[in-house]
Amino acid sequence: MPSPYRALFAAPGSKGFSAAGFLGRIPVSMMGIGVITMISQLTGRYGLAGALSATVALSAAVAGPQVSRLVDQYGQRRALRPATLISLTAATLLLCAAHYGWPDWVLFVACVGIGCVPSVGAMIRARWAALYRGTPQLHTAYSFESVVDEVCFIFGPIISIGLSTAWFPEAGPLLAACFLAVGVFWLTAQRATEPEPHPRERKGGGSAMRAPGLQVLVATFVATGAIFGAVDVVTVAFADEQGHKAAASIVLAVYAAGSCVAGMVFGLLHFAGAPERRWLLGVCAMAVSMIPLLLVGNLPFLAVALFVAGLSIAPTMITTMSLIEEHVPRAQLTEGMTWVSTGLTAGVALGSSAGGWVIDAAGARAGYGVPAVAGAVAVAVGFLGFRRLKRPAPGRGGSVEQHSERKERHVA
Repeated sequence: MPSPYRALFAAPGSKGFSAAGFLGRIPVSMMGIGVITMISQLTGRYGLAGALSATVALSAAVAGPQVSRLVDQYGQRRALRPATLISLTAATLLLCAAHYGWPDWVLFVACVGIGCVPSVGAMIRARWAALYRGTPQLHTAYSFESVVDEVCFIFGPIISIGLSTAWFPEAGPLLAACFLAVGVFWLTAQRATEPEPHPRERKGGGSAMRAPGLQVLVATFVATGAIFGAVDVVTVAFADEQGHKAAASIVLAVYAAGSCVAGMVFGLLHFAGAPERRWLLGVCAMAVSMIPLLLVGNLPFLAVALFVAGLSIAPTMITTMSLIEEHVPRAQLTEGMTWVSTGLTAGVALGSSAGGWVIDAAGARAGYGVPAVAGAVAVAVGFLGFRRLKRPAPGRGGSVEQHSERKERHVA
């Protein structure tokens, strides 16, 4: 591990909460695909499987920011443990209902409850912010977390699908629930690094979404999520048309690997200048990288094109977290980070649906037009809201980008 990343873990407790966060984050990449695999194997009903997976995603999009808002008010331990127990109880209900063939409505109720799962990634980033706020190390920490996200999405689906197909249908979601329980309860047991809560009566109320800059970020990431959702669905269909459906998981892993590599390198760099310009450049790069997908003719070319497309993802996400630091009050930081994840989740659902519709109507190659259009929408929203991003929340200060610029000027 390069020295800037090693230096992150010099802080007491950082290794412990990072490891717990890794375990608690894997279920995000395992549960949805695990539900699809489990239900399709047990019932053969792919429509039901997709609807249940979408229910989990939409429920998480609604409940996630509310759970994170409670975290900001009462602390991670007091808010995360009850929310996780609700999610685990719902997961147990889902596994039992699927195994014993209970009515479909029970499955949907269980999936709504699973959506109470906390955004563990936001919790870990909040702990890094509490440790390194206003220093260049925070940029490195956010980069490391983006790499961890990509590692989860490279291996999580493979593990979930592999267990459910090779062992028993419920194995994937069951292991995801176990990871969630161990990760969250281990994380919340680490009190020394837990960010200080900000009770409403002391810091004022209102949602973090009232911040104009956050509104721009979330709206843009709805379109960005549509890119990801459409790419996933269309790539599976394209591989199926090529006669190698199983290769889709490898091609999508290459997509995530491109983001992982870019995130590692990006974390070693420190930038001067306004982060919002770098963010807009990243959004534009994501949009432009979708154009070559319209020209793909075979899986090897698709893998190369997706690897290149992935290079812009992690840097854009990392810069987004820095912008949230500037535009959201410190007392609502966890909620602000979760709203961006909510935007992505909603966008993934939209992109998956639109991609599937285009595939049915015109074929897989035409389906790559959906992420291209979504990229154009993301760029348009980014440009329209750019002026809001240039006006940080009053009194925020201490952004990692500003600190880095001051330091470089001093050295010069």
